[in-house]
Amino acid sequence: MPSARLPNRRAATVAPGPALRYTAAMTTLPRLTLVLGGAASGKSAFAEGLLLGSGFAPVYVATAEARDAEMTARITRHRAARAGRGWRNIEAPRDLPGALAGVAAGEAVLVDCATLWLTNLLLADADLDAAEVALWPALATVPGPVVVVSNEVGAGIVPENALARRFRDVQGGFNRRLAARAGLVVAVMAGLPLALKGDLP
Repeated sequence: MPSARLPNRRAATVAPGPALRYTAAMTTLPRLTLVLGGAASGKSAFAEGLLLGSGFAPVYVATAEARDAEMTARITRHRAARAGRGWRNIEAPRDLPGALAGVAAGEAVLVDCATLWLTNLLLADADLDAAEVALWPALATVPGPVVVVSNEVGAGIVPENALARRFRDVQGGFNRRLAARAGLVVAVMAGLPLALKGDLP
């Protein structure tokens, strides 16, 4: 996808831990960026920094679904962390194309995350192929940049049950196809970003 021209320059700051932001005075951001990493690697915080430093109005598309008390509390904490920081929030556990269709000109989108979106679809016994086919044109028609966060699932052990093995295969294949379409692919480990494709701004 071609790059999107940003309306202005604004630098994010770097701080350790969960508040990590990526420092860059950005003038362009690819139309599609993929940020990969393991659990609690800092990938979401890095992705947030990319968007907050972009000069676009930030839109947060959250895909988490509250299935128990722990996840409910986790979602509440994440919402509170975004409060007052300029985010427009969209909850889209399953209908990601529909959420992307509501993005306006001048906005940039953070999808956090593809892993939970795929999990929700898998547990609902949805047609994963059809969902992915619908996602690609939805991503392409967003007027501004899109940053997608996803888990890298290929570095662990082989899961012991069939459902987990199926999820690993689905996630790995989706990540590969998403990376092929992205102008920038970044791996985050221990809060440190490494560009796998393209150049960090």
